Amino acid sequence: MRHLAAALAVVVLASGTASAGPVYSFDGITSNNPANVAIGEAQISVEVNDGGTVGSTNFVQFTFRNSGPAPSSITQIYFDDAAPSSKLLALGSIIEGPGTDFRFANPQPGNLPGGNTINFNETSGLSIEPESPVSSNGVNPGEFVTARYSLRGSNTFQDIINALNLSVLSPGVDLANGLRIGIHVQAIGTGGSEAFVNGPAAVPEPASLATAATGLLMGLGYAWRRRKPVVS
Repeated sequence: MRHLAAALAVVVLASGTASAGPVYSFDGITSNNPANVAIGEAQISVEVNDGGTVGSTNFVQFTFRNSGPAPSSITQIYFDDAAPSSKLLALGSIIEGPGTDFRFANPQPGNLPGGNTINFNETSGLSIEPESPVSSNGVNPGEFVTARYSLRGSNTFQDIINALNLSVLSPGVDLANGLRIGIHVQAIGTGGSEAFVNGPAAVPEPASLATAATGLLMGLGYAWRRRKPVVS
């Protein structure tokens, strides 16, 4: 039984590490250079995680990553949360990875470049951008930045995911119950810039972990039965 208990502990720990939130891709909404659009779509993502609860306030975290290797820098990050007033998010804090230096600010430009083509309306007070020089302090290859927000009222982490997924199903529509994330990426390739909005999520798949855990437990159960003395 000691071996079985140890195996269960391993399964519990492994399951905990598989609780990462959904990772959303980004789709280009400008096309100054198709090659640069392809770079952004291949390298940029945002992971959305449950930020926990403090008192009666729930939190959510958005971690923006640039996987590289092509030169590029995530600079302005915008949220369209039923502008002009936010229904879901409230001002939070920034967790900067090495090489990044961000602040909450009214970004320049004031709305996502090309956002008018998809009816994107920046919600004031939620956007972040790097300190100057923006390209150097933005999210370059191999870097990340996390924006952490409190949730308004009784909203939950699942409400955020539902709002993001709802907007993905209706591209180009500023839904009252939706939530969209826009990013401006600069210094792409030889120095171009493009704008992107979050696309579909690739949800981390816990099934393979569960299958492995089930197989491990079945194997241990079989070994336990073999060791069990036969009573005549």
